[in-house]
Amino acid sequence: MRLPRQNYHDIERIIEFDFVRATEAAALNSLQWMGRGEKELADAAACDAIRGMFDLMNICGEVVIGEGIKDDAPGIFKGEHLGTWMPGSPPFHIALDPIDGTTNISKGMPNSIACIAAASPEAGVKEALRDIPSFYMMKLSYGAAVTRAMQISGIETIKLESPVEEILLGVAKALNKRVQDLVVMMLDRPRHSEMVAEVRRVGASLRMIGDGDIAAAIGPAIAGSGVDIYLGIGGAPEAVLSAAAIKCLGGDQQCRMWPRDEKERKELIDLGHEEDLKRVFYADDLAHGKNIIFCATGISDSALLKGIKTEGPNTVTDSILMRAKSKTVRFIRASHDLQNKTIRLRSDNREHTI
Repeated sequence: MRLPRQNYHDIERIIEFDFVRATEAAALNSLQWMGRGEKELADAAACDAIRGMFDLMNICGEVVIGEGIKDDAPGIFKGEHLGTWMPGSPPFHIALDPIDGTTNISKGMPNSIACIAAASPEAGVKEALRDIPSFYMMKLSYGAAVTRAMQISGIETIKLESPVEEILLGVAKALNKRVQDLVVMMLDRPRHSEMVAEVRRVGASLRMIGDGDIAAAIGPAIAGSGVDIYLGIGGAPEAVLSAAAIKCLGGDQQCRMWPRDEKERKELIDLGHEEDLKRVFYADDLAHGKNIIFCATGISDSALLKGIKTEGPNTVTDSILMRAKSKTVRFIRASHDLQNKTIRLRSDNREHTI
């Protein structure tokens, strides 16, 4: 006998803290691999913990954006089911990155987080979390103050396709800053050499990161992060995750597909994405609707969150939890007593001490 579908009002409000528990578990279980040069094992540990936590959640979760294809990771893939899938349990579409910044963990470096975005069905929204077919996207993200400045003026003064100097001047004006006081964050990649040269020529400050562009892209939308704008080419799945968060924070993100070579461009055209190659996607295009939640837990320090710290017998985690519908943003600091704390792992369906 099948149970009827449970009709909850604001189901995200009921289940949201369990998503945070999943990112906390991923962060804590991967910490053992910090600085040990084993990014695949760190990622596998995070995936095991996330699956284990979802095994306790009465939802029908389907991964619509996972990881693994771009970097041959051991991760959680598109199409995978998470949750108990008990008859009548509420459905969720899930996008996740068990560790954004696996290389950073392997080297003991800053800027790694565990993060999840999820969306429950919403009338009129066919695809809440958009699966972009390219591996990479060109990205530009900024906070609520810049968004408001453009709304007040009625002019979209900051555009992804504009020259770097024009973008920086527009952001500086919106923030009422001198351009030399702007802080730009960017992945340290050879493909960014021309943009780096332009940022330096214009006179803005530059903060280069090795990996982990989800936290970096969200940074400009977080008050006190010390970052004004994120610019550069990074992963397409990561763009969707950061868009979900930025939308909750009132900022915005502009992205365009960035084929790595002519072969990939031709493949995208053959798959029917020729028009999408010309399109600029905003945060609401990538994370559409109001029934969206985003949560993340810091593993090592980033512009978004502090990393895990040990304080005597306890381990302290810093997480963020937010909803698009209410624009509520919670910063959650949790102290875990390691003598009692356990994490459930999917690999053996047992609780483990840390």
